[in-house]
Amino acid sequence: MSGALAVTPHRAAAIVVAVGVTCALHIGKLPPAVPALQAGLGVSLVQAGFLLSLVQLAGMCLGLFVGLSADRFGPRRVMLAGLLGLALGSAWGGFAATPGALLASRAVEGLGFLLAVLPAPALIRRHVADARLLARSLGWWGAYMPLGTALALLVGAPIIEAMGWRVVWLGLAVVSSGAAIGLCIGLPADEPLPGRVTAWGPRLRRTLSAPGPWLVALGFLLYSGQWLAVVGFLPTILSQGGMGGLQAGLLSAMAAAVNMAGNIGAGRWIAHGARPLMVLRLAYLTMAVGAVLAFALEGPFFIQYLGVLAFSGVGGLIPGTLFGLAVRLAPGEDTVSTTVGWMQQLSALGQFAGPPLVAWVATQAGGWQWSWVITGAASLLGLWVAQRIDRALP
Repeated sequence: MSGALAVTPHRAAAIVVAVGVTCALHIGKLPPAVPALQAGLGVSLVQAGFLLSLVQLAGMCLGLFVGLSADRFGPRRVMLAGLLGLALGSAWGGFAATPGALLASRAVEGLGFLLAVLPAPALIRRHVADARLLARSLGWWGAYMPLGTALALLVGAPIIEAMGWRVVWLGLAVVSSGAAIGLCIGLPADEPLPGRVTAWGPRLRRTLSAPGPWLVALGFLLYSGQWLAVVGFLPTILSQGGMGGLQAGLLSAMAAAVNMAGNIGAGRWIAHGARPLMVLRLAYLTMAVGAVLAFALEGPFFIQYLGVLAFSGVGGLIPGTLFGLAVRLAPGEDTVSTTVGWMQQLSALGQFAGPPLVAWVATQAGGWQWSWVITGAASLLGLWVAQRIDRALP
């Protein structure tokens, strides 16, 4: 199918964001399943950390290459391939009998996830010309991860408790297949960009020789690793504290969902003239303070949970801002996906390293009380990166 002959900018952006949400479901399906996987497959806490992060392995190794491919072959085509990869990997995982097989299936899901989400900002930009609408649309795109994660946490916990984790894996294989059909029908086939550079070498050199792509990529690394570690392990932390699975899933879903407000708010804030430096400073500082409240202080539970909500909610300003900056700081329109690919590659590195590192610290310390050291260090570095981004803006 070639898709619709014409599509409005609002509808195009909505379709792309909806597809992203279905992809994020595959990230969010794992946290509520960790206790079941530990009981059923004998998965250790560190293995669970790698299951959380392994979906980012493809992005960590291939983000730049996929970005180059999306600029060359077209974002819609690459996204469709990714959705089919997600469906295949999730179906394989649904039949896994060992931790090794489940880890391998997550690697396949990771490649599909990368292919499906990386070209999205370029696809939105192709259909949305107005600058203010583009900023708001990219803010909404930044919310795809927390929205999908929150939905998976909210719905996954009761399904896993009632029918088991395999039902979730197989069900999401069907969801990704349906998303591929919806994208194919909803958006027209890719058209060549005017003056597109077909050779990969020149675009790669232009992207990596410019400071902007490096800075937005590093900023995303420092955000994504700590966010996935905290929100990804939150159901486990709450369960270890004696909370029931459904209640832990609900509170974890709320912690992921508030991240949407930051993403969407960043797009609107910047569309109305806010300086990215101010937005990023507020977000990184709040993440540092929120982590200290959540893990370092022996206070009432509601104070610790408010720390988690602040960490996730205000922290959501970072991806909503960086997606918009990636489009602005790309060396040219033919390098937008390449720039986002580099950002995705370093973001994936953060998400790959963050959860196992925090899990290792928790294992060594016999609890989660020192987790704030890892997240706090990332936030302090993020403040430095934000200052450098401000200097790089035209």
